Amino acid sequence: MSHKPSILFVCLGNICRSPTAHGVFEHLLEQQGESASYQVDSAGTAAYHIGKAPDPRSRAAARRRGYDLEDLRARAVEPEDFERFDYILAMDEANLRDLRSLCPRGYRGHLGLFLAFAEGIRVREVPDPYYTSGEQGFEEVLDLVESASKGLLRHLQQATDA
Repeated sequence: MSHKPSILFVCLGNICRSPTAHGVFEHLLEQQGESASYQVDSAGTAAYHIGKAPDPRSRAAARRRGYDLEDLRARAVEPEDFERFDYILAMDEANLRDLRSLCPRGYRGHLGLFLAFAEGIRVREVPDPYYTSGEQGFEEVLDLVESASKGLLRHLQQATDA
């Protein structure tokens, strides 16, 4: 693992939830002046959309809140990710199970749910908005991701201060 803390956000296809988390977390790092201090990426457990941009509805919802997802492209989780990333954070239990099945025995990083870092939220999973017809699902994803991103950054800052 690198000296610079590295975070990988993971959902199923890497076109809605994980690129949203990727973009929101990078934006938060930029606001804090800490972009150069972390490595951030996103991936999917399924290879459905490799090379594609995030879902247009995700990009539009993110854009309305000042986040830019335009340059992100979907990719699948690779075995090397367990060597490259200190934190591999799944959006839901199903993807966490898939990641655990791929995880090598000696992985020393943190493999868990992203929303575990959200404070004051009782939900454990970021719901998949892909099959929803309205904007509300994408807005809910942003609400959850913003909260978890702030909590994750606090956690990482405390870990580096210790």
